[in-house]
Amino acid sequence: MPVRLRILVLILLVAGAGAGWWFFGKAGQPAGNLILFGNVDIREVELAFRQPGRLESMVFEEGARVRQGDPLAELDARPYRDGLAAAEAAQELAVAQLEKLRNGNRPQEIQRAAAEVDLFTALEKRLTAEVKRQTELATSQFASQQELDKVLSNHAEAVAGLIMAQQSHSLMREGARREDIRAAEASLASAEAALAQARTALDDTRLLAPADGIVLARILEPGSMVTAQTPVYTLALPDPVYIRAFAAEPQLGQVAPGTPVRVTTDSSAKVYAGVVGFVSPKAEFTPKAVETTSLRTDLVYRLRIIVPQGEEALRQGMPVTIEVLPASSPPASPG
Repeated sequence: MPVRLRILVLILLVAGAGAGWWFFGKAGQPAGNLILFGNVDIREVELAFRQPGRLESMVFEEGARVRQGDPLAELDARPYRDGLAAAEAAQELAVAQLEKLRNGNRPQEIQRAAAEVDLFTALEKRLTAEVKRQTELATSQFASQQELDKVLSNHAEAVAGLIMAQQSHSLMREGARREDIRAAEASLASAEAALAQARTALDDTRLLAPADGIVLARILEPGSMVTAQTPVYTLALPDPVYIRAFAAEPQLGQVAPGTPVRVTTDSSAKVYAGVVGFVSPKAEFTPKAVETTSLRTDLVYRLRIIVPQGEEALRQGMPVTIEVLPASSPPASPG
């Protein structure tokens, strides 16, 4: 056999042995951890005032880190302070009116009404006697019918005045009607609600950070007139980091909520520990931006990977690689 032919046969045997080892050896080994691809979710908040006004101050520049509760911007609060003062005055007026009704009439007013009753009582008694006397005189022809009619009219007026005085005295003693008191209580409740709204409006002239974050955009500048819901800042929320990934239906058994994962990026060798936090119950078509070995027409399920301690290296929108660990595996060590 020629030497060249022998060499060629030897090469073919070695190649065949290598292919057989690769096929049969690899097929007998257990499959590795599931690898998924995804992107860091973009988590932004557009911050706006709930009240209109003139923008008085803005505290932070783009790129600044802020803590939850930090004041970011303020409106000119003078109109809202004036509104609060008016609401406080209206509430005090409603309180005074309710107290007046509940306390009833003053003792002096009740005593005056009682004195009027006594006055009309004495007048009625005197005129009753005068009617009797004039009736007797008219019967004996010593008084004219005209004088008797006049006395009778005065007596009738005295009786009516006595009735009015007695009713007035009774009303003075009873005080305000229950319906009037309930109406005053409702007026007070309305005034208190208006006062609470005025205080809330004044508080809303200060824009506070809703969470820890990074100022992504400073949209307006002091002096600008803003309406309610006009964005002033855009705040990026870096912690915790949410990663959006997709898994095919056969892979769902490996990505149950709580499953630990390792997250890596193309920009560094650092490994981030995460956990599967959410698996969508609804199937959808694979988005075009997702890299996967499955066909794009296959239905997949959206996952949310949570990296509890967000870091600047995991920037929003960045593509990442996710290695799904067995449920019993320890979490990946950072770094």
